Amino acid sequence: MQKSSSNLAMATMSLFLGAWMLLSGTSSATLPIQKKAKEAGFPAANCLYCHNEKLPKKDAVTHNDRGKWLIAEKEKRSAKEVDAAWLKDYPGDKK
Repeated sequence: MQKSSSNLAMATMSLFLGAWMLLSGTSSATLPIQKKAKEAGFPAANCLYCHNEKLPKKDAVTHNDRGKWLIAEKEKRSAKEVDAAWLKDYPGDKK
């Protein structure tokens, strides 16, 4: 009886930790996104291109208008991650 309850507790804990890791707020910005933006001809010299911080920390991220737009596009397109190619459609750079 003791062994099955400890197995159940271990399985429950593993399930909880797995769900927490999947559902916790993850930063969507990555260096590959910045690299793809540069390759596409956008002036993404550093993180400030989409963020308000020069080096965003995972739990303390704020986005500028471009970053907020990219996040909205990600949700609108039901995408897994932001695609740097979307920047060509960003209305804020057009004058």
